[in-house]
Amino acid sequence: MSTHDPSGPESEGGDKPSFDKQQPPQQGGGTPEGTPSDPYGTPPPTGGPGVDGPGAYGGTYGGAPGGSPFGQGPQGRSPYDQPPPGYGPTGYGAPGGGPVPGMPPLGSWPNRILARLIDYLLVQVVAVLLVLPFASLADRSGSASAFWLACALYLVYEGVMLGRDGQTLGKKAMKVRVAMLIDGSIPTQSAAWTRAAVFILPAVLCCAALWWLIDGLFGVFDKPYRQCIHDKSARTVVVSTV
Repeated sequence: MSTHDPSGPESEGGDKPSFDKQQPPQQGGGTPEGTPSDPYGTPPPTGGPGVDGPGAYGGTYGGAPGGSPFGQGPQGRSPYDQPPPGYGPTGYGAPGGGPVPGMPPLGSWPNRILARLIDYLLVQVVAVLLVLPFASLADRSGSASAFWLACALYLVYEGVMLGRDGQTLGKKAMKVRVAMLIDGSIPTQSAAWTRAAVFILPAVLCCAALWWLIDGLFGVFDKPYRQCIHDKSARTVVVSTV
């Protein structure tokens, strides 16, 4: 007769497994070691794209400390914190610094004014000599014709000379030249002719003295490029060649 008591505790090696010893079910498809592997619990590798590795993202947001979505630039700074080209210790308005790094300093106002005066006188003399044989000195009938001819000659003269090397004869004498603001190169043909046209055509259509005064004063108060209206329209700047 069996002496087994079904109400008694099962032995370690009994037929029925001990429920006290059963391991809890693993969640999320655990690893062989029994460690849960939550696909959303593992933080992504640090660093943004192109910063610490290709395709990587930061532990906060976007790869930058503090959660910046734009990543980091040089020296741990955001690229949006960097000053634009041409600014800084050698940038606009700096002592001895040109509009862009490596460009000569801006031309001085005395040199610019004298260069313009030299050019104007040269063109005016040529215009007078061309008109003089057909003019009447008694009633000054040739004065208006000389002015109109001088304006036409000046437009062609400046457009051709600036498109060639950025200098007219007056600018060569005063050691200044016209340069493209973006990189200091010789003005393009479009910029050269635009600059000449904006200087001359309003003077022909309206009062010449008043227009040239407004144009010049605009450059005096312009900071930091010292651009007159004709420079603004052509995106040029006057620099020194010394």
